Amino acid sequence: MSSAVPSVPASSPVRDLLALTRRPEVISFAGGLPAPDLIDVPGLRAAFAAVLAGDTGEGRLQYSTSEGDPDLRRALTAVEARRGIECEPDDLLVTTGSQQALGLVAHALLTPGVPVLVEEPSYLAALQVLRLHGAEPVGVDCDEGGIDPEALDRAAAKSGAEVLYLIPNFQNPTGRTLDAERRVAVAEIVRRRGLWLIEDDPYGQLRFRGAPQPPLVTLPGMRDRTIAVSSLSKIVAPGLRIGWLYAPEELRARLVVIKQATDLHTSTVDQAAAAHWLGTADLDAHLARLRAAYAERHDALLAGLPDVLPPGATHNDPAGGMFCWVRLPDGSDAGALLRRALDRNVAYVPGAAFFAGPPDPATLRLAYSAETPVRIAAGLERLADAFSGAA
Repeated sequence: MSSAVPSVPASSPVRDLLALTRRPEVISFAGGLPAPDLIDVPGLRAAFAAVLAGDTGEGRLQYSTSEGDPDLRRALTAVEARRGIECEPDDLLVTTGSQQALGLVAHALLTPGVPVLVEEPSYLAALQVLRLHGAEPVGVDCDEGGIDPEALDRAAAKSGAEVLYLIPNFQNPTGRTLDAERRVAVAEIVRRRGLWLIEDDPYGQLRFRGAPQPPLVTLPGMRDRTIAVSSLSKIVAPGLRIGWLYAPEELRARLVVIKQATDLHTSTVDQAAAAHWLGTADLDAHLARLRAAYAERHDALLAGLPDVLPPGATHNDPAGGMFCWVRLPDGSDAGALLRRALDRNVAYVPGAAFFAGPPDPATLRLAYSAETPVRIAAGLERLADAFSGAA
């Protein structure tokens, strides 16, 4: 019997980069972090105090059900309703962040060697999860309207994939949103090809321009084919590690068993505090503050970016979320230029790590959510210096 240790994916370059950007002098466009000044620390402090007070406090520190705190699941149905998804508490499974939700679904649906269709480029941590479970991500061409339905149909037929993973709103890393017409086309392909759709939507409630698009799970015939994943990380606080998923009943039952074997349940006290916060805070007002702040930060970045980038570079203009996608001129290497940027105490994420297939070294992701407009302007000056002379 072999004693070799199974291989695992390499560490996330984003996480490794974040470790280098904790110094206050570094202006970071690297991490997709919520603005720290917009986290409701007083409200969360009060929520934890409330759930640990009195005779019920001890119970909040005990084991709980794998499905999730009933009060939290009830509160999350209201969050889902804001996204246009009508569901009951028992339709939801609470997870330790949406990252765990992706891992549970991968465990349930994937076998080694199976291809999984993803946007090209796609969320790095999702690619890591897929590869950890032995799957082979297959990138599908995208443009500013999102994934190309014709390319998706061809890739589904050629690969024999049974799963499609999408971030339809303000996608990580590109900030793109799948337009309404393509949502209908993608849903038709999913149904016709018999695919499972993993619809990952942590950013959809951060739209600051334009009208929201319907979740794919709400389109005709999609409830039985879709696992809808979301999180409180981007709209409340990532440290809570509260995510959840909607899935059809039979699959959800399998996912509950897998979660039991993984961690028994998500932190009881964190779930209780999240439920209390959702029940007492003005979520609409909170989201309005986030949208207004991110719009201001987005505008600060986009206003200065054309003067920063070298001739021939391009960038997009997202209508929400946290990210802007940049392509430097042909022949540029955003990874090599990062060292020059770090020497100037400014950081971004090279785009190459986000590709399932051959990477485009000229691409990079800029996150505008965590820095103030003043620091964004200063960071752009440093980037201009780093990019000067780029091919």
